[in-house]
Amino acid sequence: PLAVARIIAARLGDPRIAARLPEVPAAAAPTALPRVPHFCAGCPHNRSTVVPEGSVAMAGIGCHSLAMWQPGSRTMTLTQMGGEGANWVGEAPFSTTPHVFQNLGDGTYNHSGILAIRAALAAGTTITYKILFNDAVAMTGGQQNEGGLTADRIAREVQAMGVENIFVVYDQKEDVDRAKFPAGLPFHERHEL
Repeated sequence: PLAVARIIAARLGDPRIAARLPEVPAAAAPTALPRVPHFCAGCPHNRSTVVPEGSVAMAGIGCHSLAMWQPGSRTMTLTQMGGEGANWVGEAPFSTTPHVFQNLGDGTYNHSGILAIRAALAAGTTITYKILFNDAVAMTGGQQNEGGLTADRIAREVQAMGVENIFVVYDQKEDVDRAKFPAGLPFHERHEL
Protein backbone atom coordinates (compact mmCIF):
# COMPACT_ATOMS: atom_id res chain seq x y z
CA PRO A 1 0.00 0.00 0.00
CA LEU A 2 2.82 2.41 0.77
CA ALA A 3 4.46 1.86 -2.62
CA VAL A 4 1.11 2.41 -4.34
CA ALA A 5 0.53 5.59 -2.30
CA ARG A 6 3.86 7.00 -3.49
CA ILE A 7 3.06 6.23 -7.15
CA ILE A 8 -0.40 7.81 -6.93
CA ALA A 9 0.99 10.87 -5.16
CA ALA A 10 3.63 11.33 -7.87
CA ARG A 11 1.07 11.04 -10.66
CA LEU A 12 -1.34 13.50 -9.07
CA GLY A 13 1.28 16.22 -9.35
CA ASP A 14 -0.23 18.20 -6.47
CA PRO A 15 2.52 20.21 -4.71
CA ARG A 16 0.72 19.91 -1.35
CA ILE A 17 0.79 16.11 -1.60
CA ALA A 18 4.40 16.12 -2.84
CA ALA A 19 5.39 18.20 0.22
CA ARG A 20 3.95 15.51 2.50
CA LEU A 21 5.42 12.56 0.61
CA PRO A 22 8.52 12.36 2.86
CA GLU A 23 6.13 11.57 5.74
CA VAL A 24 5.04 8.34 4.03
CA PRO A 25 7.37 5.59 5.22
CA ALA A 26 9.17 3.45 2.69
CA ALA A 27 7.68 0.04 2.06
CA ALA A 28 8.93 -2.58 4.48
CA ALA A 29 11.45 -5.08 3.14
CA PRO A 30 10.04 -8.57 2.68
CA THR A 31 10.82 -10.92 5.53
CA ALA A 32 12.98 -13.98 5.04
CA LEU A 33 10.40 -16.03 6.94
CA PRO A 34 7.00 -15.40 5.37
CA ARG A 35 4.02 -16.35 7.53
CA VAL A 36 1.68 -18.70 5.71
CA PRO A 37 -2.00 -18.08 6.54
CA HIS A 38 -3.47 -20.85 8.66
CA PHE A 39 -6.72 -21.86 10.28
CA CYS A 40 -7.62 -20.54 13.70
CA ALA A 41 -6.68 -22.78 16.62
CA GLY A 42 -9.39 -25.37 17.13
CA CYS A 43 -11.03 -24.69 13.77
CA PRO A 44 -12.73 -27.83 12.39
CA HIS A 45 -11.34 -26.99 8.94
CA ASN A 46 -7.92 -28.15 10.18
CA ARG A 47 -9.27 -31.67 9.76
CA SER A 48 -12.32 -31.33 7.51
CA THR A 49 -10.31 -30.09 4.52
CA VAL A 50 -8.04 -33.17 4.48
CA VAL A 51 -8.82 -35.60 1.65
CA PRO A 52 -7.96 -39.30 1.22
CA GLU A 53 -4.57 -40.25 -0.20
CA GLY A 54 -4.55 -39.92 -3.98
CA SER A 55 -7.52 -37.52 -4.01
CA VAL A 56 -7.69 -33.83 -4.76
CA ALA A 57 -9.96 -31.11 -3.47
CA MET A 58 -10.99 -27.77 -4.88
CA ALA A 59 -11.42 -24.56 -2.94
CA GLY A 60 -13.78 -21.64 -3.11
CA ILE A 61 -14.00 -18.37 -1.28
CA GLY A 62 -13.96 -18.97 2.44
CA CYS A 63 -11.71 -19.96 5.31
CA HIS A 64 -11.36 -23.44 3.86
CA SER A 65 -9.35 -21.95 0.96
CA LEU A 66 -6.46 -21.64 3.42
CA ALA A 67 -6.03 -25.39 2.91
CA MET A 68 -4.29 -24.59 -0.40
CA TRP A 69 -1.25 -23.28 1.49
CA GLN A 70 -0.96 -26.02 4.10
CA PRO A 71 2.02 -28.38 3.87
CA GLY A 72 1.15 -31.53 1.93
CA SER A 73 -2.24 -30.19 0.91
CA ARG A 74 -3.94 -31.52 -2.19
CA THR A 75 -6.42 -28.64 -2.31
CA MET A 76 -6.20 -26.52 -5.43
CA THR A 77 -8.13 -24.47 -7.97
CA LEU A 78 -9.75 -21.51 -6.29
CA THR A 79 -13.03 -20.34 -7.80
CA GLN A 80 -15.44 -17.49 -7.25
CA MET A 81 -17.96 -17.55 -4.43
CA GLY A 82 -20.96 -19.57 -5.50
CA GLY A 83 -19.08 -21.31 -8.31
CA GLU A 84 -17.68 -24.12 -6.16
CA GLY A 85 -17.61 -27.20 -8.36
CA ALA A 86 -18.67 -25.39 -11.54
CA ASN A 87 -15.08 -25.42 -12.75
CA TRP A 88 -15.06 -29.21 -12.36
CA VAL A 89 -18.32 -29.47 -14.33
CA GLY A 90 -16.40 -27.98 -17.27
CA GLU A 91 -13.11 -29.78 -16.69
CA ALA A 92 -14.29 -33.30 -15.79
CA PRO A 93 -15.11 -34.48 -19.35
CA PHE A 94 -11.52 -33.67 -20.41
CA SER A 95 -9.71 -35.03 -17.36
CA THR A 96 -8.43 -38.47 -16.45
CA THR A 97 -9.19 -37.67 -12.79
CA PRO A 98 -12.36 -39.63 -12.00
CA HIS A 99 -13.52 -37.65 -8.95
CA VAL A 100 -12.78 -34.56 -6.86
CA PHE A 101 -13.80 -33.19 -3.50
CA GLN A 102 -15.20 -29.66 -3.34
CA ASN A 103 -15.01 -27.73 -0.08
CA LEU A 104 -17.95 -25.40 0.44
CA GLY A 105 -18.58 -23.25 3.48
CA ASP A 106 -22.06 -23.08 4.94
CA GLY A 107 -22.26 -19.31 4.44
CA THR A 108 -21.54 -19.63 0.72
CA TYR A 109 -23.83 -22.66 0.46
CA ASN A 110 -26.61 -20.57 1.95
CA HIS A 111 -26.51 -17.69 -0.52
CA SER A 112 -25.15 -19.13 -3.76
CA GLY A 113 -23.30 -22.44 -3.42
CA ILE A 114 -26.54 -24.39 -3.48
CA LEU A 115 -26.81 -23.44 -7.16
CA ALA A 116 -23.37 -24.91 -7.88
CA ILE A 117 -24.50 -28.19 -6.35
CA ARG A 118 -27.61 -28.14 -8.53
CA ALA A 119 -25.46 -27.50 -11.61
CA ALA A 120 -23.14 -30.40 -10.73
CA LEU A 121 -26.16 -32.68 -10.31
CA ALA A 122 -27.65 -31.57 -13.62
CA ALA A 123 -24.34 -32.23 -15.39
CA GLY A 124 -23.90 -35.64 -13.77
CA THR A 125 -20.51 -34.62 -12.42
CA THR A 126 -18.64 -37.05 -10.18
CA ILE A 127 -17.90 -34.80 -7.22
CA THR A 128 -18.18 -34.95 -3.45
CA TYR A 129 -19.18 -31.72 -1.78
CA LYS A 130 -17.88 -31.26 1.73
CA ILE A 131 -20.22 -28.67 3.19
CA LEU A 132 -18.31 -27.26 6.13
CA PHE A 133 -20.89 -26.15 8.69
CA ASN A 134 -19.77 -23.88 11.48
CA ASP A 135 -22.81 -21.55 11.62
CA ALA A 136 -20.64 -18.53 10.98
CA VAL A 137 -19.67 -16.25 8.14
CA ALA A 138 -16.18 -16.38 9.56
CA MET A 139 -14.26 -14.41 6.94
CA THR A 140 -16.27 -11.26 7.56
CA GLY A 141 -16.40 -11.27 11.33
CA GLY A 142 -18.19 -14.42 12.44
CA GLN A 143 -21.79 -13.40 11.90
CA GLN A 144 -24.43 -16.13 12.02
CA ASN A 145 -25.84 -17.34 8.73
CA GLU A 146 -29.04 -15.65 7.70
CA GLY A 147 -32.32 -17.52 7.58
CA GLY A 148 -31.86 -20.08 10.33
CA LEU A 149 -29.56 -22.42 8.39
CA THR A 150 -28.77 -25.63 10.26
CA ALA A 151 -26.81 -28.77 9.37
CA ASP A 152 -29.97 -30.88 9.31
CA ARG A 153 -31.66 -28.38 6.98
CA ILE A 154 -28.71 -28.61 4.59
CA ALA A 155 -29.00 -32.41 4.64
CA ARG A 156 -32.73 -32.21 3.84
CA GLU A 157 -32.16 -29.66 1.05
CA VAL A 158 -29.44 -31.61 -0.74
CA GLN A 159 -31.46 -34.80 -0.40
CA ALA A 160 -34.48 -33.04 -1.93
CA MET A 161 -32.27 -31.93 -4.85
CA GLY A 162 -31.42 -35.56 -5.58
CA VAL A 163 -28.05 -36.03 -3.88
CA GLU A 164 -27.95 -39.75 -3.20
CA ASN A 165 -25.04 -40.22 -0.78
CA ILE A 166 -25.14 -37.93 2.23
CA PHE A 167 -22.92 -38.43 5.27
CA VAL A 168 -22.91 -36.38 8.46
CA VAL A 169 -19.52 -35.85 10.07
CA TYR A 170 -19.54 -34.28 13.51
CA ASP A 171 -17.30 -33.65 16.46
CA GLN A 172 -18.06 -35.69 19.56
CA LYS A 173 -18.36 -32.48 21.60
CA GLU A 174 -21.22 -31.26 19.38
CA ASP A 175 -24.78 -31.84 20.46
CA VAL A 176 -26.21 -33.45 17.31
CA ASP A 177 -29.93 -34.24 17.32
CA ARG A 178 -30.00 -37.13 14.86
CA ALA A 179 -33.81 -37.13 14.82
CA LYS A 180 -33.78 -33.82 12.92
CA PHE A 181 -31.80 -35.30 10.01
CA PRO A 182 -33.35 -37.37 7.22
CA ALA A 183 -33.81 -41.00 8.29
CA GLY A 184 -31.06 -43.42 7.43
CA LEU A 185 -28.15 -41.00 7.07
CA PRO A 186 -24.84 -42.39 8.32
CA PHE A 187 -23.13 -40.40 11.08
CA HIS A 188 -19.35 -40.41 11.56
CA GLU A 189 -17.21 -38.70 14.16
CA ARG A 190 -14.64 -36.26 12.78
CA HIS A 191 -11.69 -38.50 13.73
CA GLU A 192 -13.06 -41.07 11.24
CA LEU A 193 -12.85 -38.57 8.40
